[in-house]
Amino acid sequence: MGEHPIENLMITAMNSIQNMVDVNTIVGEPIQSMNGITIIPISKVSFGFAAGGSEFTGETIKQYRMKDKDEEIEYKLPFGGGAGAGVSINPVAFLVVQGDNVKLMPVDHQSCIDRLIDYVPDLMQKINEMFNKTICQKDERTKRILEDIKKKNCKKSDCNKNQEKKGEEVKKQDEKIVQNEVNSQKENKMNIETIESDGEIFGEE
Repeated sequence: MGEHPIENLMITAMNSIQNMVDVNTIVGEPIQSMNGITIIPISKVSFGFAAGGSEFTGETIKQYRMKDKDEEIEYKLPFGGGAGAGVSINPVAFLVVQGDNVKLMPVDHQSCIDRLIDYVPDLMQKINEMFNKTICQKDERTKRILEDIKKKNCKKSDCNKNQEKKGEEVKKQDEKIVQNEVNSQKENKMNIETIESDGEIFGEE
């Protein structure tokens, strides 16, 4: 049996729909912004298709042909028909790519929960950044405190060394003074003995 005329109408309509709807219609082509952000539109595609026709009872030509004992009949009848298709494209969301971050931003938020779910990744990232910043600040404070303690200990050790040096110098000075006093006492004693011996000699004369 040959092709019916309505098949040609359906094929034409389906080919037209295929040309209109492809992968790039659902997931659009990336859009590059000036600040390095890539935006990819995602759309919802709806389409409808209808075809119909009618054969008229007018002149009918029947051709019979016998071949290999099989009867093949070709109908050539008056025919009227039509086909139609409709396509609806609605953007539903946008994929926003910025560096390593990928964010899905719906066009229409149905509830507050959807918004919260969308902002959870950003919130977690900010919390992690805050924790890391706090840890770094604590480490810096700890290093500063340790450096201050080391400086104070160094100053104390320097002071102790200076005090020890001063103590040794004072001790040496005291020993020197004592030695000088001892020497002066010896000299005085020797002078006294000399005077006494001279007096005794003078008395004998």
